[in-house]
Amino acid sequence: MTPGAPTAVGPDIVPRPPPIARRLACMVYEGVILFGVVMVSGYLYSSLTQQRHALQGTAGLQAFLFVVLGIYFVGFWSRGGQTLPMKTWQLRVERRDGRPLPQWQALLRYTLAWLWFVPALASAHYAGVRSGLALTAVLAAGAVGYVLLARLRADRQFLHDVACGTRIVDLRSRSAPPAQSPA
Repeated sequence: MTPGAPTAVGPDIVPRPPPIARRLACMVYEGVILFGVVMVSGYLYSSLTQQRHALQGTAGLQAFLFVVLGIYFVGFWSRGGQTLPMKTWQLRVERRDGRPLPQWQALLRYTLAWLWFVPALASAHYAGVRSGLALTAVLAAGAVGYVLLARLRADRQFLHDVACGTRIVDLRSRSAPPAQSPA
């Protein structure tokens, strides 16, 4: 049996995990959508706080955006398991047993998904990295390392999915097998 191929369990088919390339393409599309969400949220924050300078209140803005993005992801993941980009790429987040995520588990997944930043940021801090370009390179290396860790797992799930008992599934693998013609 090849890794990632659907396996039959009773009458149901266990879906195969999506290829990493499709997940990353979905993440890029998600970034386009989130650009608009962040822009509107940033404008709202700056209007409500009377922010007059870009460097004024940055910690508050970051906390506000963290909450707004949390509401976005937790809302979509707990109501159908898909954001718009996930619907487009036919991906869904669900519990390991195939059931939808409750809000607490979606919140846990959102929080743990930020953990891929921690090793890269800690490495940059202890190495004394101050340049924007160097920090971007360290974060990119951290992202590549996080993706490679998923490649080492047989189920191809990221560490935050493993830690909170969720999985990303490829909905294309759930389609019924073609009917066989009578002989």
